[in-house]
Amino acid sequence: MNTNSNVYTVIYTTVVCVLVAALLALVSSSLKPKQDANEKAETISQILTAAQFGEKSEWQAKGNAAVLDFYKQNVAEAVLIDASGNKVGDLGTADATVYGKSELKAQNYNIKDGSAAKLPVYIFKNGVSVIPVYGAGLWGPVWGYLALGSDLKTIAGAYFDHESETPGLGGKIKDDPSFRAQFKGKSIDFNDPKAAFSIVKGGAPAGKANAIDAISGATMTSKGLDEAINVWIEAYKSYLTKNNPEE
Repeated sequence: MNTNSNVYTVIYTTVVCVLVAALLALVSSSLKPKQDANEKAETISQILTAAQFGEKSEWQAKGNAAVLDFYKQNVAEAVLIDASGNKVGDLGTADATVYGKSELKAQNYNIKDGSAAKLPVYIFKNGVSVIPVYGAGLWGPVWGYLALGSDLKTIAGAYFDHESETPGLGGKIKDDPSFRAQFKGKSIDFNDPKAAFSIVKGGAPAGKANAIDAISGATMTSKGLDEAINVWIEAYKSYLTKNNPEE
């Protein structure tokens, strides 16, 4: 074959592309189990951080096996509930199944369009329950977890993450422990006419139990997280109120 011909060039290019694609597919397939394991451990470390079992950096240093082992030993139940607050599924605890970011994104669509959402609740043996939130920040999705005390309204802790918020501004929802620390001891109030929980630009009113200060200079990220929290809290409302021992 004439190696200078157009036909040779097309055939050669096609063969190279096919071989490269096959190689990439093989590499991706071989790495997927490890990627899935890392994602699961990452999600669980965020849940454990929200539940005040330690900081995420500490869990990362301990490694995936330690994260999964601690979770399995301390979680009592991991269930799925519907908008009516009824249990509709069980994530199980033996294999530490959790909802990752992609599952939260799917459920966020279900919540907003009124579809039959299946929302996870992680219930720990110390009485703390953890629920996720998911929404849109300034540049991309924001998500995280709220840990609730046995009354299912007092916040025991929180953890948040993002894909592309501005470092030093919106990125503080993840990087600034003092922002997350504001949530501890606050509470959800479904009787508040404005919102069950608020992240307030300019500062929360003194003594307001269901509000914290927004991040200075990160108005849109704070607003997006505020909306995410309230949309998801509303989706969990039936469950939280039905199982609140004080109601």
